[in-house]
Amino acid sequence: MTSPQKIGLFLAGGGARAAYQVGVLQAIYSLLSESASPSKKIPFDIVCGTSAGAINAAAFACRADDFEESITRLVDVWGKLEVEQVYRADSIGVIRSGARWLSLLSFGWLLRKWHANPPNSLLNNAPLVSLLHRMLDFPRLEAALESGALSALAVSASSYTAGYHTTFYQSANPAPIWNRTQRQSVPQQISIDHLLASSAIPLIFPAVPLYCNGRCEYFGDGAMRELAPLSSAIHLGADKLLVIGAGNIGGERTNITAFSGYPSLAQIAGHAMSSIFLDGLSVDIERLTRINATMSLLTPEQRSKSGLRLVKMLAITPSQPLELIASRHIGSLPLSIRTLLSAIGATERRGAALASYLLFESSYTKALIDLGQMDTFARKEEVLAFFELSGHNHNLPTSNFGLVDAG
Repeated sequence: MTSPQKIGLFLAGGGARAAYQVGVLQAIYSLLSESASPSKKIPFDIVCGTSAGAINAAAFACRADDFEESITRLVDVWGKLEVEQVYRADSIGVIRSGARWLSLLSFGWLLRKWHANPPNSLLNNAPLVSLLHRMLDFPRLEAALESGALSALAVSASSYTAGYHTTFYQSANPAPIWNRTQRQSVPQQISIDHLLASSAIPLIFPAVPLYCNGRCEYFGDGAMRELAPLSSAIHLGADKLLVIGAGNIGGERTNITAFSGYPSLAQIAGHAMSSIFLDGLSVDIERLTRINATMSLLTPEQRSKSGLRLVKMLAITPSQPLELIASRHIGSLPLSIRTLLSAIGATERRGAALASYLLFESSYTKALIDLGQMDTFARKEEVLAFFELSGHNHNLPTSNFGLVDAG
C-alpha cells in the first residue's frame, strides 16, 4: 500500500508584497470548499516560508487544523494593515532611525558622536513584535504537529555572522539534517525571533540575534543567499509543491519607451530588492523545468539510478508588476515616511519598486489580495488538478513539473 503524497507550500519573501499570497490562499480555500467533501484542516502537510512569507507561513501553520480560520485571520490582518503596525512612522521614530541612518551614510565622517552607537537600520520595526503576538499561536502549532494536522514548518534566515543561509524547521517527526554549499538546516522550535530575523530586509530593518550552532549569531532576511528556495520543502518530504511568489516571475519584459536618466538611489535599491526576493525563486523554478525535460529523455531504470524523484509543482505569481500598483498607493503612506523615501527617490514612479516592499497600508495590501484571488481563479483548472479533485484532469502543464533531488 502506497503512502499518501505529502503536499508542500512555499511562500516567498517580499515585504508588503506578501499580501498577494493571502489572496491566493483565500481563492484556493474557495475553490476547495466547492469540492464534494472539503477537509477542515489546511490541505498542506509541509509549510515553508521566507521573509514576510515566513510570517504568513507561521501564521497559517499555527491554525493548520482549521483552513477557514487560518485564512480568515490572515485576510483580517493584511486587509486592515497600517504602516505603524510594522515599523515606526511617527516623526520622532523616523528621525531616530531613518534620518540618523541617512545622515550617517552621508556625513558619517563628520558625526563622530555616532561612531560608537550608529543606527542599525533605516526603519525601526519594533511595532512588528506586537503584531506577530496577535497573529501567532505557537501552542496551537505544537498541537497541530502532534495531531498530524501538519508535518513540518520551516522558515529561513541568513547569518551575517557566519555567512550561511539557514533553514530553521520544526517537525512532527525527526527529519534528517541537510547541509549544502553555503546553506544549512537547523531543527529548532520556531519563535517570533526567527520570524523577525527572516523578515529583516537588509539595511531597512535591524538584524536579529539567534542561538545557532552553539553560539549567538546575527541574522537577516531569509531571501538573501537563498540559492535553492524550494529545497527545504523537498528535504522535509514534499511530493507535491505549491509555490506562491510575491513578484512577476517569468513574465514579459518591461517595455522601455523613453530614456529616464541616471537611476535614483531608490531605483537601484528596488533593483537590488528584486534580485534578493525574485531571482533565486525564478532560477529554482526554471531549474526544475530543465531537470524535468532532461529526465523525460531517460528510461525508468536510468531515472531510478539518478537519485532524483518526481515533485509536482504549481507556481502562482502576480500577473501584474506590483511596483506599478504600489505607485498608485504611495500617497497612503504617513507623511514622515513619504518624506524619508522621497529623499532617495522612492516616491517617484521609477523608484516605486522599493516602496512596494515597504507599503504596509491597507489600500495597497487589499489591491494585492484582490490580484491574488483573480490570478488564482483564472487558473482554476490547474489548481483543482494539483489537488487531484475528482472529475478534473490531473495533468498539470509540463512547465509546472519538476524532477528534483534533495538539493
